[in-house]
Amino acid sequence: MALDVVFVPHLSLITLLALTVLSAAIVGAGLLLRAPGTPWRALAMAAALLVVANPAIVEEERSGLPDVAVIVADQSQSQAIGDRSKSVTDAVEKLRARLGVHKDLEVRIITVTENRDRVSDGGTALFGPLAEALADVPPDRIAGAVLVTDGQVHDVPTGTAAKLSYPLHALLTGEPGERDRKLTIQQAPRFGIVNEPLKFTVRVDDFGSSTPTTAGLEVRIDGEIVLNQTTRTGESTIIELRLPHGGENVVEIAADAGPRELTLLNNRAAVVATGIRDQLRVLLVSGKPHAGERTLRNLLKADPSVSLIHFTILRPPEKQDGTPVDELSLIPFPTRELFDEKLSEFNLIIFDRYQRHGVLPMAYYDNVARYVEAGGALLVTSGSEFASPLSVYRTPLASVLPAEPLDRIIEQGYKPRLTSSGIRHPVTAGLPGANSGDASPTWGRWFRLVQASVLSGQTLMSGPDSLPLLVLNRVQQGRVALLLSDHAWLWTRGFEGGGPQAELLRRLAHWLMKEPDLEEERLHGTITGNRLIVTRRTMAERASTVEVTYPTGRQEQVTLAPTKDGDFSGTLKAEEMGLYRLRDGDLKAVAAAGPLNPKELSDVRATSAILKPVVEAAQGGIRWIKRDGIPDIRRTRPGRSAADANWIGMRANEAYAVSATRQTPLFHPAIALVLIVGGLMLGWRREGR
Repeated sequence: MALDVVFVPHLSLITLLALTVLSAAIVGAGLLLRAPGTPWRALAMAAALLVVANPAIVEEERSGLPDVAVIVADQSQSQAIGDRSKSVTDAVEKLRARLGVHKDLEVRIITVTENRDRVSDGGTALFGPLAEALADVPPDRIAGAVLVTDGQVHDVPTGTAAKLSYPLHALLTGEPGERDRKLTIQQAPRFGIVNEPLKFTVRVDDFGSSTPTTAGLEVRIDGEIVLNQTTRTGESTIIELRLPHGGENVVEIAADAGPRELTLLNNRAAVVATGIRDQLRVLLVSGKPHAGERTLRNLLKADPSVSLIHFTILRPPEKQDGTPVDELSLIPFPTRELFDEKLSEFNLIIFDRYQRHGVLPMAYYDNVARYVEAGGALLVTSGSEFASPLSVYRTPLASVLPAEPLDRIIEQGYKPRLTSSGIRHPVTAGLPGANSGDASPTWGRWFRLVQASVLSGQTLMSGPDSLPLLVLNRVQQGRVALLLSDHAWLWTRGFEGGGPQAELLRRLAHWLMKEPDLEEERLHGTITGNRLIVTRRTMAERASTVEVTYPTGRQEQVTLAPTKDGDFSGTLKAEEMGLYRLRDGDLKAVAAAGPLNPKELSDVRATSAILKPVVEAAQGGIRWIKRDGIPDIRRTRPGRSAADANWIGMRANEAYAVSATRQTPLFHPAIALVLIVGGLMLGWRREGR
């Protein structure tokens, strides 16, 4: 219950002020003229003004409203260091208990875990969640806020926004004077030519130490170690690398642990460099002219990224007509240069219906075989000559070819079919028009097939009677593909609807050159939102569980379910920022969540410097939990200091809600009439004497 005196005038405020001024002027004039009845007339006018002003006593029934106090618990990634997370949990519970003693306080607790969308480059945002927690609270009901954090906050307001209207306090985890080592990638190219030198600039800092030391660096690309070297702390170092393949290459650089390390999370950093092939150098070795030769040549020439050298025999030795050799060609073909000196510079060698003509010595075929074993790529497209005595199989190339030709040449119409392996293999899986289940292929027919016995490798396509048509094989470090027909050109010409010859050739070339996207056994991870999607491609019927190592080091197993032929997938929550490492046997992969070098881990030492300006402006206090303990809670008046050595304050606003009011006039009109009439009569009588 509360009483108050208010005025409820019957006239407008301007009119009331005008009457008041006029009455004062009349009374003043009477006093100057020493009129004898002036006091009584003043009484009459005052009574009249009081009637017009209508004073009243207001009686209110009030109920107090609780003030709102907010505790912000920082459980971001840097709080996983040491016992910081436990310190936060314990501090929040003690604060909750001490604030709960004050019955006029409503306590709200919010926990901040990750802030990918609030802070650029992935930092800790506490003030954004704090503002959201107080969005529905009137300013006159906010008691204050307590941040329980390590002090590494990246959305601290500045300028006028830093002047909060309520007390703000900070309780810090960790300890003053901590030390930590951090690696920073200062400069990194986003693109690079495959197998060409690429320079990265890195720096290792020992925070909290002024003495430079030596630190070892380990460099990984896609999880595989490619380089080890040393650097001096506090100095920039240039690292030279070569990207092993096209597409995304995850380059990770890690520094050795330093003295008194807080965490190893910021001892490594990563960038994604996209590998670009300068040009695909292809050597096409063709034999007897046929319709497919020009089709294959046109497909290769149509790709601007392909640098094609075509070696062909336009005049076989058996076509002798007595023409002198020096008149057959203006310049000699550089056979020795191609097949001996510069053979290793080619990315792909194609033998298209080539047979021995006595032009290439056996040593050159042996060079090609050694080229494959050393990591080269060979594609052989064959016709009837593959089964002849002059076949390239009757050369040293036989040591790398996956199938041995037999004497039979099948010449009948058939539609190539994917084998069970071909349905799962990335080179042929999902080719437009392919057979699936009981459905037959819809592409056009071919009319020739060289019967062969498969010696090694995988048969992806078959012809009539399930005879092998396309065989792939790995030979030591290199790869070989053998197509046992020369009728693929019918697809390009659109015969009976055609077929995907260009797509098949593209996939074959990429598989032969070891592009990761075309690997039969591949482990891959992607981050979508806050989910880690693990994808496993395998030729096996089942996929084993995949071990996932989180950025903080904890491990978890993810079970994969089939999604389509040869592909399996599974998901996990990915709330931590940084690199997730995937492992399935010998297969490894990495996936990046948020920024690869998050601000959250740029400096993990506990500090009071970042929050000090805004806390002091809010008349709050900063305390170290381990050193100072949890302070007492006091209620303070608005405008007073809200912190001292042993306590922090929550503002007592004394806000209330009015449930009912009663208004009683203070000056009754009857009393006013008596005073007005009496004053006038007494004034008239006084002047009449």
